Amino acid sequence: MNRYLLILSFLLLAFAGTTQARGVIRVNQLGYLPDDIKVAVFLSPEGELPYQFELVNSLTGKVVYMGQPELADGKPWGMPSAARLNFSSYTKPGGYFLRIGKLESPQFSISEHVYDGTADYILKYMRQQRCGFNPFLDDSCHTHDGIIVDHPTRSGEFINVTGGWHDATDYLQYVTTSANAVAQMLFAYRENPEVYGDHYKANGLPGSNGVPDILDEARWGIDWLLKMNPSDSVMFNQIADDRDHIGFRLPNKDTANYGLGKCRPVYFVTGKPQGLGEFKNRTTGIASTAGKFASAFALAADIYKKSDPAFADTLIRKAKAAFQFGVSEPGACQTACYVSPYFYEEDNYVDDLELAAAALNEATGKKKYLQDAAYWGKLEPVTPWMELNRARHYQFYPFMNLGHVYLAAHGDSAQAKAFAADLKQGLADIYSRAKKDPFLIGIPFIWCSNNLVTAAVTQARLYRQITSDQTYREMEAALRDWLFGCNPWGTSMIVGLPAGGDYPVNPHSSYKLILDKLTYGGLVDGPVYTSIYKNLRGIRLLHSDDYAAFQNGRAVYHDDEGDYSTNEPTMDGTASLSYLLSSLQKEGMKSKTYENVKKIQGGIVRMDSLESTVYLVFSAHDTNDGGKTIEKILRRNHVKASFFFTGDFYRNPENRKLIQRLREDGNYLGPHSDKHLLYADWANRDSLLVTRDEFTDDLRNNIKAMESAGIPAKEVTVFMPPYEWYNRAIADWSRNLGLTLVNFTPGIRTNADYTTPDMKNYRSSDQLYNDLVQFEETNPGGLNGCIILIHLGTASDRKDKFYDQLGKVIHFLKQNNYQPNRF
Repeated sequence: MNRYLLILSFLLLAFAGTTQARGVIRVNQLGYLPDDIKVAVFLSPEGELPYQFELVNSLTGKVVYMGQPELADGKPWGMPSAARLNFSSYTKPGGYFLRIGKLESPQFSISEHVYDGTADYILKYMRQQRCGFNPFLDDSCHTHDGIIVDHPTRSGEFINVTGGWHDATDYLQYVTTSANAVAQMLFAYRENPEVYGDHYKANGLPGSNGVPDILDEARWGIDWLLKMNPSDSVMFNQIADDRDHIGFRLPNKDTANYGLGKCRPVYFVTGKPQGLGEFKNRTTGIASTAGKFASAFALAADIYKKSDPAFADTLIRKAKAAFQFGVSEPGACQTACYVSPYFYEEDNYVDDLELAAAALNEATGKKKYLQDAAYWGKLEPVTPWMELNRARHYQFYPFMNLGHVYLAAHGDSAQAKAFAADLKQGLADIYSRAKKDPFLIGIPFIWCSNNLVTAAVTQARLYRQITSDQTYREMEAALRDWLFGCNPWGTSMIVGLPAGGDYPVNPHSSYKLILDKLTYGGLVDGPVYTSIYKNLRGIRLLHSDDYAAFQNGRAVYHDDEGDYSTNEPTMDGTASLSYLLSSLQKEGMKSKTYENVKKIQGGIVRMDSLESTVYLVFSAHDTNDGGKTIEKILRRNHVKASFFFTGDFYRNPENRKLIQRLREDGNYLGPHSDKHLLYADWANRDSLLVTRDEFTDDLRNNIKAMESAGIPAKEVTVFMPPYEWYNRAIADWSRNLGLTLVNFTPGIRTNADYTTPDMKNYRSSDQLYNDLVQFEETNPGGLNGCIILIHLGTASDRKDKFYDQLGKVIHFLKQNNYQPNRF
């Protein structure tokens, strides 16, 4: 649980002028796209309900919208009172919070940028889960995998199957979950390729290799799957077993003993009940595993057929063989156990064959596969858990039927309508339960309930896009918002998202307990029924429960390393977020303000790199020796620029005339913090030096100082952080105040004009100018969209003032056909 959790249980709330009550308002902490369905949820231990709510501008404190709560039943969550607060009709971008009486929600933003970077963000966890070479540890693990077991003739033989991903905090590796993860990532890339960046090499280390990072990650899984399916009728299903469950340790220091020396067991797919010890699974066939192999290979072949046709040909052949093997050996293949009756109890397989055939149709264009997909798809119209509202652990897996999506979108008209109707029926089954819940949540709270939420919202979003049917749009929004904090506990379920919000900080992870490092990007299991939690063994909470007030409902969640049932990140669940986040990010990109913008830590460091506009910016706190010079040069050259000043600068009477003249000339004047605070640690950028409240107060005071200098708050839209140093949390908090955080473009180096001759990094003004020219000559796109920072004043020890060369800089820019401008 993030240290900025807003536990508001003791704030008072006025009803009808006299009644007092306690409560909380839960929101999507990431925020909302302008055209989103936007509904928050109010919960209270009191019996009376509010008669209105207000939407308030975070920066100005002005009420911008008032609405009436929709009463709901809070009793399932242990709260006598609940209401849904719908403000969907308000679409103006900005930073806001909801208020009922004196009760306030966390701040959030309405913006097209709220999902920026989230699709790539979850890949952090996927890289952390890599087996073989692990880029997070910069070390290798399990390099001796493995020894074949349960094979009629090859048991005891070594086979090289190093690679892939660890399943969760344990280091077991399953084809079941890994092949689904590959399919989910490839589908997301196929649908939304434009959202993915290239910031990491194929081995997962920082850098770029000309390949979108999601394809690098999917390829890591594909290469492992090829090892696990070495020939057409030989498949392996998993590496290791529950002898792995011996406690927390790092993967490169794994001490689990399987009696095989340094090697781990590699389970052959037998198609029969399996288990080397006392306990056995209930396997009935091979088709579920074979279908997953075929799906992943076929989806990959379709993507690689242009960039790597030889590899694509290999994948097509493997996909065809795997599909035929699955058809010849129907039934579900479950994971194997050894010391306890714990395994993934997958019972269905027709959905795997359906997706395999649909993907083969896409990759080959052969109609036969489309017919095969329809045949298998008709055998299971609705994913069973959606209809039944129950399931054993991974009993119906994958949790949504992606094959239905292919058929609904790509089949013939009658067939497409039939499978769209099946998708709708699953959503209708969920909604029949959800409509009774204040959070519109209708999924069963079994283990990995967040995976079910992800599956349901993905199906709802895809169904809506395929059919344009808006029936379940509000439930879709509620499922999405549940993952980011609109739930009884008010926490995001994804570690690190949003950076400045409430998210798991004590995940059930060896990285956390041993290295005190977080599993950034990982989706945690999520809440479980209270009845399940009370019957689990071995759970021992390590921290006091800050969510205790919200554990009296039908499900519980703990942000605690000791709760393996609700707070363990999972590899396949995280990968399954790929389509949802990439499609949301793509939706936000429809705005032209988004195009070709470069960001670092959530802050804009370069505007549109295809446009010749260049942004001149100036910042100041306690020095102003260059103000008059800069003002005159800008006026003489008919150039407008942006100025970012601290509250102390705005309040200083000596600066008032300059501020007035800059504003009269049409320049942008913005905030730079009130007291020039350092927000983030220089050495550890992720470490904050201010709380959210301190940051908010600092910015609000900065704005008040601007207003006292004659600059209305409504004109303030862009913010530059003090010291030009920030992290993702600061960028998030800025957006929640309705401000866009900007910073100088790295590499231009004019920001070093503050250096003095006694500093090791000192650069003269001539050197700074030459750096700018060299950047323009060598950087792709030249200076298009670049943000060039020059300080308004510098220490007296620096006699060589770079602002004196501003005219020379402007001349260079115009000579090279750039248009200097303001924000």
